Amino acid sequence: MRLRDKVILVTGGGSGIGAASCLAFAREGAKVAVVNRTLSKAQAVAQSLADSGETAVAIQADVSRAADVERMIERTVSQLGAPNVLFNNAGISPSGPVGDISEADWDECLNINLKSVFLCAKAVIPLMIEAGGGCILNTAGTFGIRAARNKAAYSVAKAGVVNLTRSIALDYARDYIRCNVICPGYVDTPLNEGFPPSERDAFLAGYQPLPGLISADDVAEMAVYLASDAARMVTGQVFVIDGGQQAGLFA
Repeated sequence: MRLRDKVILVTGGGSGIGAASCLAFAREGAKVAVVNRTLSKAQAVAQSLADSGETAVAIQADVSRAADVERMIERTVSQLGAPNVLFNNAGISPSGPVGDISEADWDECLNINLKSVFLCAKAVIPLMIEAGGGCILNTAGTFGIRAARNKAAYSVAKAGVVNLTRSIALDYARDYIRCNVICPGYVDTPLNEGFPPSERDAFLAGYQPLPGLISADDVAEMAVYLASDAARMVTGQVFVIDGGQQAGLFA
């Protein structure tokens, strides 16, 4: 029960890494605010936790909008208490080179993947300062460390998340607020469900040295560690879960 009685707010909590993290946090004793742009997905995860005797609330929010973020925080505080941990996990993964991306698609990608992290952190930091500390986790991805072809907007947004994480860690260390970023490689989640298995396996053979699929649970376990007091002196760091892809030029 490494997270007993902690209040944890998870954006993008309705599926994939977010849902797996909500379940993992709750198993460790946390009270979880499951936030998703689609309410039914958040409700399904929250109901699953409730059925297991855990405490959870489902919240609908578009975290790229400041008004939604404010409402999300208000509901979390009123129903669970002030968040001890914020996990910024909401995101989309569009494809395309710079010359093919519309201005609207560029703005949507940066708003959902990067601006949302800023808005949510800005909203919870005063509460964490008042409480004497807290923990912020962000999801970026290996494309936030090194760019990839056909992923211009996504790579730019996630690179921003990496340095925003470092900025938060430096600016609020004296307030005992820790901030770290998790960079998964290719994860087997609904975000990638359109990838045919044969093409996926061929891609991974040249991309990921360690055989097998990275699961959402693998990422959730890292999130649990970083949210817990076991990581009390860990901040401003990038945690890569990629099966060894970043270790070298594996192709």
